[in-house]
Amino acid sequence: MKKLLLAPVAAALLVACNDSNTPDPAASATAPAAVHAESTASVEAPAESFRYVIDRFADIQVLAYQVPGFEDLSLKQKELLYYLHQAAYAGRDIMWDQNYRYNLRIRRTLESVVRNYPGDRSTEAFANFMTYAKQVWFANGIHHHYSTLKFQPAFSAEDFAGYVNAVAEADDLPLAEGQDVAGLITELTPVIFDPAIAPKKVNTAADVDKVAASAVNFYGEDVTEQEVRDFYAAQSADDGDEPVSHGLNSKLVKNAEGQLEEKVWKVGGMYSPAIEQIVVWLNKAVAVAENDKQRKALELLVKYYQTGDLHTFDEYSIAWVEDSDSRIDVVNGFIEVYNDPIAYRGSFESVVSFRDIETSKRIAAIGAQAQWFEDNSPIMDEHKRANVKGILGKAITVVAESGDASPSTPIGINLPNANWIRAGHGSKSVNLSNVVEAYDAIPSKALHEFAWDEAEIERAEKYKVVTGALHTDMHEVIGHASGKINPGVGTPKETLKQYSSTLEEGRADLVALYYMMDPKLVELGVMPDMDAGKSEYDGYIRNGIMTQLYRLKPGELIEEAHMRNRAMVARWAMDMGKEDNVIERRERDGKTYFVVNDYQALRGLFGEQLRELQRIKSEGDFDAIQHLVENYGTQVDPELHAEVIERYAALDVAPYKGFVNPYLEPVVENGEIVDVTVSYPETFEEQMLYYAEHYSFLPSDNG
Repeated sequence: MKKLLLAPVAAALLVACNDSNTPDPAASATAPAAVHAESTASVEAPAESFRYVIDRFADIQVLAYQVPGFEDLSLKQKELLYYLHQAAYAGRDIMWDQNYRYNLRIRRTLESVVRNYPGDRSTEAFANFMTYAKQVWFANGIHHHYSTLKFQPAFSAEDFAGYVNAVAEADDLPLAEGQDVAGLITELTPVIFDPAIAPKKVNTAADVDKVAASAVNFYGEDVTEQEVRDFYAAQSADDGDEPVSHGLNSKLVKNAEGQLEEKVWKVGGMYSPAIEQIVVWLNKAVAVAENDKQRKALELLVKYYQTGDLHTFDEYSIAWVEDSDSRIDVVNGFIEVYNDPIAYRGSFESVVSFRDIETSKRIAAIGAQAQWFEDNSPIMDEHKRANVKGILGKAITVVAESGDASPSTPIGINLPNANWIRAGHGSKSVNLSNVVEAYDAIPSKALHEFAWDEAEIERAEKYKVVTGALHTDMHEVIGHASGKINPGVGTPKETLKQYSSTLEEGRADLVALYYMMDPKLVELGVMPDMDAGKSEYDGYIRNGIMTQLYRLKPGELIEEAHMRNRAMVARWAMDMGKEDNVIERRERDGKTYFVVNDYQALRGLFGEQLRELQRIKSEGDFDAIQHLVENYGTQVDPELHAEVIERYAALDVAPYKGFVNPYLEPVVENGEIVDVTVSYPETFEEQMLYYAEHYSFLPSDNG
């Protein structure tokens, strides 16, 4: 799936876009079985009274989103959403274990201290411990959700030992068989505190063995990158035109004889205790499906989880795409491959939603013109699709997110990821409208700091909602669905390797950017005037070249795929247009600004970039994409970076945002569900402890 994310402050595009992939909304024009007793909030509160901001710690701000329209759904639809949201959370532990093999043991140790520590909680050390615990909760593990660098605690190893010893009698410490508390402390201390152990979850650097250098738990410790590539090259040799997504739902390890084998994630396989629970709730959902097409898709999803058969997953994906009538929808499975340094294995995620009917009209207007956009694209004719298939564009109201989609969430989704399914059967492209609304409800500080003049600021404020939504819509609906690969050329993960995600996100962004200055959008009634397009160009350039650097620590390079994509697109445009001064670097009062001088010329440059990126994808030109990413998308100007950090520090703006989810609670009378209610957690800590109590199905060690 393509994910669109907000950057640098916020979210991600699902491509299958799961970046947690978009510009900083502050700095650009784009902008459970029983509810916890303390949870209070109505389904849809007035905007001025709803509490959007839940918590702030480290570089994170935690928000809440409303669920408008839930009360208007039928009882059957509410019941379906309840079952699907239970299935979503049932798989939550899987993502934790996928991210790093020690994550579940560490999380449960931290949670035991949070619940049970009897000592002084007002000390600086314990405050730092709580910050670390929240960072780990937010990231689904001990590595940052975006940079993937391991967190460095601000409390000491001695503090940690003291906290764990203080709760030694607690019955929720994750002790291994035969292990005492001292052994647990000894085991976890170096993992948490030694910076040399598992320093980076995902390492995509060009000069390393990306499998060996990444802490993510997708491969055995003695498996090398070349062995993985050779293993799947042999498997895919006879794939034909409809290849399965080899490796998507398994861990690749060596057996006792030293031979590579897959530990498949299925009922009876790896992660079985959690997957069995997913299946229980999906089967309940099947019984209340809205129609036969939805029922068929859910039944195939259950079959896939039971068998682990990737052909069945493709059947499910086709059935899911063909269900265009249902109001309720769900993404559930091993979807995005961003966490695999070589892009084979999918992280567990789930997004449960219902259609936002009014907002969907805008997206449908774009989707209905998909063939026009393809025919008028600046890409080469031989790379255009003659018949753009079944793009279902819609806006959705989210009710639950889990795994790779939470707490850091996408704002747009385009699935399925298999190119042959998209070409032959179509795709679904969605805008997470209530999530976007929550972002838009938070006032911008960075815009006034980094925009050049009042005209730019006024334009951004006037159009930020419409341009942000349009960029997401076009990125997902016509961006990821455009273009085709030449016959005989392998899939992008095979040909473009570690750069495939960056290229795909850049390509989809460029489709959106190119058409953002096209009168066609005004003609369709989805954009008020051409000044709106100018505001999107201002924000994209500002963010891609400058403001997203706030997410990096001094000395870091850009490695996350969506950040690389934005930097590559913006810097490449500036470089190609330097002779005509299309984008100008200006200074005032010791501060740097990037200003677009010629919007039509910039549109032309975006078109040239789009043409080249599509050529690279269509032809599988690894050398070309490596040159572009490493030269435009990866390097950081240290002086500009230092300036950005200094200017942001004065604003006190969190670089990243994420969300708590509402609680769905069934109202039961005489053994029957008669209603489902929605409420909200009071704190981030409350929700994380609630999830740990109700949805911990995996052991701390999963092989």
